[in-house]
Amino acid sequence: MDDIEAVLLDMDGTLVDSDGAVERAWRRWAADYQVDPETVLRISPGKTALTTIRQVAPHLDDQAARRAARYQTELQLADAVDTKPLPGATCLLDTLDRLALPWAVVTSADADLAAARLGAAGITPPVLVTADDVRAGKPDPEGYRLAAARLGVPAERCLVVEDAPAGIAAGQRAGARVAALRGHPADLRIPDLHALVALLTPPAAG
Repeated sequence: MDDIEAVLLDMDGTLVDSDGAVERAWRRWAADYQVDPETVLRISPGKTALTTIRQVAPHLDDQAARRAARYQTELQLADAVDTKPLPGATCLLDTLDRLALPWAVVTSADADLAAARLGAAGITPPVLVTADDVRAGKPDPEGYRLAAARLGVPAERCLVVEDAPAGIAAGQRAGARVAALRGHPADLRIPDLHALVALLTPPAAG
């Protein structure tokens, strides 16, 4: 890990525990739009609401799809207050600051939802890239490339930390090394964020 100059972190499922809120919102949305909830939950991780809706409800025109995405985000916003950092998140961010490693959060959530979840979890990223900052969401690499540029670090010198296939693909397409949670294949597989702290922390002298 000696060549890593910055760390780019996904938000939901990586830094913060929002799984329950995400699932509740998508199940409510699926019921309202008469879409199979299991299909939605299978394909939505790591993607923007609009991307998911275009896949599961292709009959909606662009305006209707955007309205549906706003509604889905409103459902998640209403449930964001109980968001908490995942185990190891606080330790990881403290370690990055101690090592003077720049870091950013790159999320498929919009700016309002990202602010609500990160605020509830007590996390203030020095750089935040949301769905509002890019033209294409994950698995497109634009978000990770933008975060690297804002930190002033080549993407090839960044470590992306992700928990979903779409985000892993985005990091790899950006040219970064990718550490994956939840057993997904990537350059590194980590069981939790504590394991990442151990990889980043130089061994004690002696």
